[in-house]
Amino acid sequence: MDLILRRARRPYAIMMSAMGPTLQVALDFLELTRALKVAREAVRGGAEWIEAGTPLIKSEGLEAIRALRREFPRAYLIADLKTLDAGRAEFEAAAKAGANCATVCSTGSDATILECIDAGRNYGIDVAIDLLGVHGDAQVELARKCQEWGAHHVGLHLPIDDQMRGGDPTTELLRLRPHVDIRIAVAGGINSETAAEVVRAGADIVIVGGAVTKSADAENAVRLILKAMRDGVGVATDLYKRARSEEEIRRLFETVSTPNISDAMHRSGELAELIPLQTGRKMAGPCVTVRTYPGDWAKPVEAIDVAKPGEVLVIDAGSRGPAVWGELASESCLQRKIAGVVIDGAIRDVDAIRALGFPAWARILTPTAGEPKGFGEINVPVRLGGVTVSPGDWIIGDDSGVVRVPGARAVEIANRAMDVLEKENRLRGEIRAGGTLASVSELIRWEKRIVEEGGATPLAKEAKNSDRAL
Repeated sequence: MDLILRRARRPYAIMMSAMGPTLQVALDFLELTRALKVAREAVRGGAEWIEAGTPLIKSEGLEAIRALRREFPRAYLIADLKTLDAGRAEFEAAAKAGANCATVCSTGSDATILECIDAGRNYGIDVAIDLLGVHGDAQVELARKCQEWGAHHVGLHLPIDDQMRGGDPTTELLRLRPHVDIRIAVAGGINSETAAEVVRAGADIVIVGGAVTKSADAENAVRLILKAMRDGVGVATDLYKRARSEEEIRRLFETVSTPNISDAMHRSGELAELIPLQTGRKMAGPCVTVRTYPGDWAKPVEAIDVAKPGEVLVIDAGSRGPAVWGELASESCLQRKIAGVVIDGAIRDVDAIRALGFPAWARILTPTAGEPKGFGEINVPVRLGGVTVSPGDWIIGDDSGVVRVPGARAVEIANRAMDVLEKENRLRGEIRAGGTLASVSELIRWEKRIVEEGGATPLAKEAKNSDRAL
C-alpha cells in the first residue's frame, strides 16, 4: 500500500517540476493582521505558495491558517509547525484548519516523521521535512530516507541566527542535490539577487521571507523575485543582503543608524554622553585605541601614524580636560583618510574641525590644550563610559551617539542592524498608510501582565479600584 501511495504522489511532483521552481513566501510575523496585509500584496504579485511561519503559528495558532484559507481559497498554504512530537495530532489539526502542507523537524525521531507521513496520507496534507540541524553525510542519508518514506519535499533551512553570521544555504544545496530526486526547498536570506543562483544550484522551492515581508512594497518584491527565478538573472537590490567581508560590513554600518545597532545588540553598546561636533556626519570603522593622561596629546597624535585608512581613533583621556585633540590633528587624519575620532576627554578648535567636516565626538569642549608628555599606550583595551573597547572593535557614530561593536561579532551585528532597519522600513510604510506605531504593532497586546498576590494583574487592580471610587 505504501508503494502504491508513493507512486500515486509522483505524477504531482513531476508536474510541479515541469512548471519550474516555486516561490514560497514565509510570513514570519507575530501579528496576524500584519501577516494578512503582506499576504494580500504577495498574492497580487504572483505568489501562490504562502507559509504561515513558525513565529506566526506560535503567536496566533492555526487560526492563522484558517484566516489565510478564507482569504486565499486557491493558494497552497504551508503551516511551518516544525513538529517534534505528537505528529498525528498536529498534522490532523493543520489539515483540518486548511493547510496543504506542514513541516516536521528532522531532528525529531524517525517514528515522529513516519507518523506525520501516515497522518498526511490519511488527512490529505503534504509533509515537508525540515533538515534543520542535520549536515554532511547524515543529511544525505536522511534526505534519502525521506524520499523512500514518501515525503512531499525536504527543506534546507539556514536559521536566521546563522544567516546573521554570514552563512549561505547554497553550499549545502550543491552538496545534497546530486544524491536525491526528492524536491528540495531552500530558505535562508534569499532575495532578488540570489534567487536565480539558488535555482541554478537545484532548488525546486525557493522560500523567501524578509525580502518580501520587510519590503515597503511586497507586491513588487514578489514580482522581482519571480522574474529572477524565471529569467535566471538576479535583480539588484540594496536591501536584504548579508555582509561577509570587511567592505560589506562597512557598507552596512554606514547604512544603518546607531539606534539600529543598539537594538541589534539588545539595547547595548553605547559609549554614553559623547558630544558630536557636527550634525549629519557618519563614521564607521575598526578602531585604534589610545590611553593617555588627561591633557597629554602625544599618544593621540602618534596614533594617527599607526591607524590605517578607514579606521577610527578611540582615545581614553580620563573623562577630563584639558584638550588632547584639535584642528591640526584633524587635518592630519584627513590626510591619512582616517574615518573619525572619539575622545573620552576634551577637544578644542571646534569651529575649525566643523569647517573641515572631520567626524569627531568628545565628552568635553574647551579652548585649552594640554602638553605632549608622552604618557600612555596605543592599541590596548580602554574604557569609555563604562564600556571596554579593544583594538579592532568597530566604532559607529552619528547624530544619535556612538556605539561599539566587538570585532568578533562585527559580521553578525551588521547583519542584525540591517534587519532592524528593514523591519522598520515596513513599519514606516504601514504607519504612513494611516496607522500608528501602537496600532500597527498591536502594542497593548504585548504588554506584560504580571500576576500579583490574589491572582490579579496591576491593570486589573487599577480598574477595580477605579470602579470602587465611582
